Amino acid sequence: MTADTARFWNPARKRLYGFVLLGTMAFGAWQSLANWRDNHGFLINISPSLPNWAYLLERKTPAQRGDLIFFRAPASDVLVKTFGEGEHLFGKRVYGIAGDVVTLESRSFFVNGKQVAVAKPATKRGDPLDVGPTGTIPHGCYFVGTDHPDSFDSRYALIGWICRDRVLGTGTAIL
Repeated sequence: MTADTARFWNPARKRLYGFVLLGTMAFGAWQSLANWRDNHGFLINISPSLPNWAYLLERKTPAQRGDLIFFRAPASDVLVKTFGEGEHLFGKRVYGIAGDVVTLESRSFFVNGKQVAVAKPATKRGDPLDVGPTGTIPHGCYFVGTDHPDSFDSRYALIGWICRDRVLGTGTAIL
C-alpha cells in the first residue's frame, strides 16, 4: 500500500464508507421486505371447509385449475346471518376455469362432465339456497369449491362465478 493510499483510507473514512455501505444494504433489505409484503400475506382459516388453519397468500392471478384461491365474497344477508358483519374472505379450490362447461343435474354440479359438488337446499339455519350458475365459465372467472359438504362456494347463487376483480390471490397451506 502506498503512502497516498494509506492516507486516503484513514480510520474516519473507513467508518464513513462502512456506514454508507451498511445503510445501502439496510435500505435494500427494507425495500425487498416491503415488496414481499405488498405481494404476500398470511391468512387464518376459521372455517372447517379447508383442512388447514394458516395459509400464505400470494397476490397473483390468474389462478390455475386446482389452485387454492382467496377472494372477497359478495355482500348478502345470508352471509351476514351466517358469518356476521364485515367483509367476508373465502378460500376455495379452483374447479373450473374460463371456457370450462358447468352443468347441473339434481343439485349435483359437474365441470366438463366431472362431478365436483352437490348443492344443499338450505343453510344450517334453514335459509333456502339457490343453485349457482351453469354454462360456460366466462373469461376471467372461476368455478370454486371444496370437498366439504357445507362449503359455501360457486355451487350457490350467492357466491356464483368468482371473477378476478374479487380474487386476492392464490394460497399455500403452511399450518
